[in-house]
Formats: sequence, C-alpha cells, structure tokens
Amino acid sequence: MAYVRGRVRATVDALEHLVGGLGTATLALGALLWAAIVALTCLVGVGLLAAPGALRAVRWVSDRERTRLSRWGEPIPTPGPVPAGLRTATRDPFVRRELGWVALYSLVGLVTGLVGIALPLYAVQDGTFPLWYRLVPPDAAPGIVWWRIDGLSDALWVGVLGVGCLAAAIWFSPVLARLQAWPGRMLLPPPPGVDLSLRVAELTATRAAALDAHAVELRRIERSLHDGTQNRLVAVNVLLGAARRAMRRNPDRADEILGQAQDAAEQALGELRTVVRGILPPVLDDRGLAGALAGLAGSCVVPCRLEVDVTVRCAASVEATAYFVVAEALTNVVRHSGASQVDVAVRRERGRLLVCIEDDGHGDADETRGSGLTGIRRRVEAYDGRMTLTSPAGGPTRMDVELPCGS
Repeated sequence: MAYVRGRVRATVDALEHLVGGLGTATLALGALLWAAIVALTCLVGVGLLAAPGALRAVRWVSDRERTRLSRWGEPIPTPGPVPAGLRTATRDPFVRRELGWVALYSLVGLVTGLVGIALPLYAVQDGTFPLWYRLVPPDAAPGIVWWRIDGLSDALWVGVLGVGCLAAAIWFSPVLARLQAWPGRMLLPPPPGVDLSLRVAELTATRAAALDAHAVELRRIERSLHDGTQNRLVAVNVLLGAARRAMRRNPDRADEILGQAQDAAEQALGELRTVVRGILPPVLDDRGLAGALAGLAGSCVVPCRLEVDVTVRCAASVEATAYFVVAEALTNVVRHSGASQVDVAVRRERGRLLVCIEDDGHGDADETRGSGLTGIRRRVEAYDGRMTLTSPAGGPTRMDVELPCGS
C-alpha cells in the first residue's frame, strides 16, 4: 500500500513539473523565434538595436526555468543582468549557455510536456469510453488508435487502451519529468570556474547573515535574562535577606516573606524555561519534528492543516530552524494576513527538508515592513538554505523553504 501511494505521489509530482515545464518551454520557443528573427535581421544591420532586448528575453525565460528547477531540487544560482554592449554580451558564458538551452529546450521541453500531459488525458478518456460510447458515432472512437466501434466489446478494448495509458503515465511520467529538466540542469548552472567564485560569494554572504543572526539571538537571550530572570533572582535574594532579619524580630512575618521569595523563584524558573525553549525547543526532543509542528498547528488561532512526511530525524539544528520558520510564519498569518485557512506541508526529498506554508489571506507580504520575514530568511540562509516568498496583492501568500539535511 505504501508503494502504491509513493507511485501515485511521484506521478502527481511529475505531472506538476511537466505542466510547469511545458509553460516554460512555450516561452522558450517564443524567445528562440524572436532571437532567430533578430539574428537574421542583424545580417543587414536592422536587428542590431533589437539584439540586447532579445538577449534579455532569453535571460528572463532562463531565470524562470532556474527558479522552477530550484524548487524541485538543488538550487541553481541566478546570474546578474545581461552585460551591456552586444559584443560583450555574446562573449558572456552565461549568455552562450542560455542560447544553447533555449534552442534545445524548445524541442525537449515541448515534446516531453505534451506527451506527459497526453497520457493521463487519454487514460481518462479511453478508460471511461465504455460508459459513453453510445453518445458518439461508430466511426468517432477516441484514442491514439482510431477504429470503428460496433458494440460494447469494441468499446471495452478502448477501455483497455485507457488502462495501458494509465500504466504508462504512472511509470513514465517521472522519467519524462527528469528528461524535461535535463537541458536546464546541464546548461543553466554557472560554467566551470564561475561556479566556484559564485559559491564563495554566496558562502561569504550566508556567513555574514549567520553572524548577524547569531548576534541578534545572543542579544535576545541577554535581554531576556537581564530584564526578566536576573530581576527575579535579585528579588529572591532581597526577600531572603528580609526573611532572615524577620526571623529575629517577627517570626510570623518571616513566613510570609519566604512565601514571596518562593513565588519569585518559581517565576525565575519559568522565565529560564522560556529562554531555553527559544534556543532549542524541548518538544523537538520529546515528540520529534512532526509532533512539535502538530502542537504549533493545534494552538494556531487560524485553522491550520498540517502534513508532515519526514520518516527519519534530521539534525537538531535543521529541525529547530524548521520549527522556528513554521512558528514565525503562523504568527505572521495570525497577525497580518486576515486568512481563514493556512496549510503547512513538510517533507524530506533528495537530502533537503522542504517546508511550505500557504494561506488564503489578502497577500501583499513585504519583508521590508518588519513582519518577521527578514528574520526567517536570515535564519534559513545561515544554514545554507533557500527561502522563496510569493505574495501578490489579494493573496494567496506562499512561503517555500529548503534546508539541507544530508542524504
């Protein structure tokens, strides 16, 4: 049963990628045709002015494919703008690889996308044909193969063909999705040598973000201990001194003061527990990531649907980061979104922990307005992760977070 669920889920995911890839392939075909027209007109000098715009169109389509592939697997860095000047741009290794990708993907992406979408459509059409074959003329049988339908037996053969299409969709859709992604995985990453310099720059930036996040966390802990716990402990010390003096003068008063000291000590312990939970929530050790997130979803004011598919434990730091991301995101949903429903999905795939939070609120979330999104991004990037936020005006708002957690 688990195997069947896994196959169905893999097929659905593959179909989602094939549909998205088909859209990108259509854009790539348009960019290829535009680039070809501009290249031909450049032979007579007319297209020289339009050439930079054509290269920017190719870059725009390539960046869309980079984003799509990054959400499916290892992230692909996005290069900067196309260099100014036609001669400089044509010498840029990114531009050359993108032109090759557009030419290849226009064919591979369209063919794999159309075949991948046609298989389940034919499966539904042919599989249900015995139920409605009387509604069409005998010579208008659907399917990949056309023949005359003279009765129920012929209609059943069409249904068998639909079952075959369904089996082909289940088995070959993941293969088609990987084949569709192959040109982008091969040509869109940075060229050899360039990748290393980009990686160094990326690690430098994430190291700085990690240090900033660490400093912010230390200030938060220091402020919590100084403003809360320390004051409570000072009060306990003062009350114990007062109780000691009262023991000699007014023993009845000493008992009351000791009670106050005990209350202050309990409050200090409670504040210490709060600080500890902020560093690493104990619920992660007690109940695991799924149980900890279930507690967050259950206590959320906005109705929250939770789906966790993590069969093995991740590193404690990764689980703590995922817990923080979900907790902060749900807080933002309650405070700012006006949503009536929020969905949280967490799964482990290809050595990465994927967290998706989506709500049906009014959208228009902005990291610059101090809604906690900047803190989430810094904490995610500190672990060499990736965060993508989509929040158009009117909603919905969707946050996708990827955290490396090993193989």
